[in-house]
Amino acid sequence: MGCKNNKKETVSSRVVALPYYNEASFTPKWIATESDVLKSFHKIPDFSFTNQDGKNITPKTFEDKIYVTDFFFTTCPGICPIMTANMGVVQQAFIKDTSVLLLSHSVTPSIDSVAQLKKYALDKNVGKNWHLVTGDKKEIYNLGRQAYFVEEDLGTPKGIDDFLHTENFVLVDKNKHIRGIYNGLNSNAVQQLIADIKTLQIRN
Repeated sequence: MGCKNNKKETVSSRVVALPYYNEASFTPKWIATESDVLKSFHKIPDFSFTNQDGKNITPKTFEDKIYVTDFFFTTCPGICPIMTANMGVVQQAFIKDTSVLLLSHSVTPSIDSVAQLKKYALDKNVGKNWHLVTGDKKEIYNLGRQAYFVEEDLGTPKGIDDFLHTENFVLVDKNKHIRGIYNGLNSNAVQQLIADIKTLQIRN
């Protein structure tokens, strides 16, 4: 996903406005922002988690904010360090922009205590606009699978004992609508995500 780029180039968004998504196949829905269709369109439901600073994180935290979300765990030896580094690229792109937040959910909340998340945050240079959260495992897994649609096993039912592990980043607008999904391991996709956030800021 995205355009080929190097450090001297700026990736521009593929479209003037971004599509909406409401199911796991991520088929784009092109809907006018003023359309009544959006009143009943899929939104991220309410949640309540605790971040690396011990603060309660709810939808109110993201009120009037654009945010990027993913799922990780601090002891992951494989894809998570790459995803965290790439989320760090997004963080850096909007380091002074408080209208853009990042949200990373632990998929091993029994291991990832507030103290563990804080240590990870310090190790990875996680800033104040990036929330690493822990909480109820069932709530985290249900959100990942049923609200953010981050797993690619379409039509395969998963339970609480089936490990949630995905490289996807999801872009959510100020109205809790999903506006994009990106491979968090791919640097071009991450640059496209940054470009799409900027598009969303202009045309939410």
